[in-house]
Amino acid sequence: MNNVLYHSGERQYVSVLAERFVAEVPTTVTFAFNSAILEPEAQAILRQQADFIRNFPEARFSVYGHTDLVGSESYNQQLGLRRARAVVDFLVSHGIHRARLDALVSRGEREPLVATQSQERRNRRTVTEVSGFVRGNPLVHDGRYAQIVYRAYAQSGGGEIDSQGTVATSGE
Repeated sequence: MNNVLYHSGERQYVSVLAERFVAEVPTTVTFAFNSAILEPEAQAILRQQADFIRNFPEARFSVYGHTDLVGSESYNQQLGLRRARAVVDFLVSHGIHRARLDALVSRGEREPLVATQSQERRNRRTVTEVSGFVRGNPLVHDGRYAQIVYRAYAQSGGGEIDSQGTVATSGE
């Protein structure tokens, strides 16, 4: 699959869009100990994520849930999954179609930011990432990935992108 994505050019533009997402929006929200409840600060970050995601209706995103190292691995897997689901539910409630949010994967306690056996808020997090493009979307069906990723640049030249992903400019 990676080979096909590279040869079609899709992988390159997914990477560029992912870099843009990371540069423009906080991708991580943290949680209180043993909780999957979104605090006000997390909700503010997720509203920013939703705004970005709405601007790229042809992109898919994955949400990964993480925990700290306190508790059993099986419990932490479930907690990480609950956290990822809480984020997806929030994004859906802010206008993102659920089908654009890829399968929820809990990484539990396997990828701590801080290796410690004690409670560590930075480890209790979700991370949202660009994972690809929506299959069958008319804007990406024929490989017009550059127009998607560089949409703002194309539009800055005075043109508008139509439903087929073509830049239409008004002549002088």
